Amino acid sequence: MRRLGAVIIEALATARAQPVSSVVSIVIVAGMVGAVLLTTGRTVGAEQAVLNSIDSAGTRSIVIRAEGDAGLDTSVLERIGNIDGIAWSGVFSSVQDVTNAAVPGGTTVPARLAWSDQLGELGLPAAQAVQNRTAWASNAALDQLGMPDATGGVVTGAGAEFAIAGRIPVPDYLRFLEPLIVAPQQIDSDDPHTVSILVVIAERPDLVSPVSQVVLSVLAVDDPTKVTLTTSEGLATLRALIEGQLGSFGRNLVIVIFALTASLVAAILYGFVMLRRKDFGRRRALGASQGLIIGLLLTQMAFLSGIGAVIGCAATAISLVITGDPLPGIAFFVAVSVLAIAVGVIAALLPASVAARRDPLAELRVP
Repeated sequence: MRRLGAVIIEALATARAQPVSSVVSIVIVAGMVGAVLLTTGRTVGAEQAVLNSIDSAGTRSIVIRAEGDAGLDTSVLERIGNIDGIAWSGVFSSVQDVTNAAVPGGTTVPARLAWSDQLGELGLPAAQAVQNRTAWASNAALDQLGMPDATGGVVTGAGAEFAIAGRIPVPDYLRFLEPLIVAPQQIDSDDPHTVSILVVIAERPDLVSPVSQVVLSVLAVDDPTKVTLTTSEGLATLRALIEGQLGSFGRNLVIVIFALTASLVAAILYGFVMLRRKDFGRRRALGASQGLIIGLLLTQMAFLSGIGAVIGCAATAISLVITGDPLPGIAFFVAVSVLAIAVGVIAALLPASVAARRDPLAELRVP
């Protein structure tokens, strides 16, 4: 450990004693990092922005619609609960038209009973003030009902009343139900209720197709011909295609930039090594091993590469923020920095090996 510390101290002292070579090395690495971040990093940032715009539950949704006599009921939730790859599921009854209880003959708005073990995902509380008689409405539904304060009551054509307890933020995968009024119901396995819509959200876009097939196999309906399936598989495929194309472009560009930079670093370091050959000759004559010479040069280059990576990342981040381009994320900055340091150290291997293998007697004869 003491020897390692001495090598690090000596490497830092050597870097300070040779400001020209140190500054050139830092500038090269900083330029390499900046080039990667301004090209591939910008591409990655744009890719993330595009994927974030489509990578929501909407790209993982599976919607099954069943006619009233198809035989689909709430018991399906228990069966699909054993399927891996499902992030959320819920069932909805057929539409019940409701009106504002305070405005007889007012605008009718569709309402649905809902069953799910994960109503919290919709922003609904686990317990209602009035069990099975409390409802939440979307902004569109409240506007049509004339309830700007999201309070009041609604009544169905059959006379059933529900208390409006608040607003519900409608997720993308339920927008097809707008205007939406949801009345959560308790799940009773002994008394299943007929439903008309089953919504399943897969954990990942690539699971949409297999999860759809498994869900269809456990519906247990009386008449499968009266059941229709709609999925976001096409959107999930588009997402994978975008990610694959942009990712491939970014990887190829990074390889080219790092390869060119590594060659440049190796050439410059080789030149500086040749200029310092008398210094290395003295070290070898005084008993320095080949491993020590190599360690000194690699440690020095790792230190300089680290400084260059930090400068390159900071300058590029500021540039991207000023131009309004999306940032690729902290993980990408860290990965590029680590890779830049690794490239600098690898590029220094050849010059370091050359310096370590020089004959000290021959070098000391050089005037």
